Amino acid sequence: MSEPGPLELVPLGRMSALLHAPRVLEGTPAGDRWIFEVVSGSFEGERLRGAVVGRANADWMTVGPDGTGSLDVRVLLETDDGAPVFVHYTGRVDVSSGGGGPVYATPRFDTGDDRYRWLNPVQAVAKGRFDGTSLVYDVFELR
Repeated sequence: MSEPGPLELVPLGRMSALLHAPRVLEGTPAGDRWIFEVVSGSFEGERLRGAVVGRANADWMTVGPDGTGSLDVRVLLETDDGAPVFVHYTGRVDVSSGGGGPVYATPRFDTGDDRYRWLNPVQAVAKGRFDGTSLVYDVFELR
């Protein structure tokens, strides 16, 4: 078996979102749940460009007792040329001191549109910042 070689980060684009204030459920068995509904969002890159569509887009974050937020984000992106792309990512953020630090995520993409099937096997990584209402990530394809 050959060595896998070095990991490459290939720029995929910038993902941004405007979020509603969270609905917070404190003290659930899993920890505190912060549900951020997406007001609007976009993805801007050379190979992928589009906007978030629909109303079922949200981050279902769970916050543990140490202040570590575990992301569970699901959004529907419609590309500039009309293809639907489901984007799902998990990740981590430290909210113990009120947030404002980096947000790390691992986006995956699902589509049935032939023009964007190249996205289906992609595992991406992202680093972003959240300021309380807006979130911006730089997204990279792992190769």
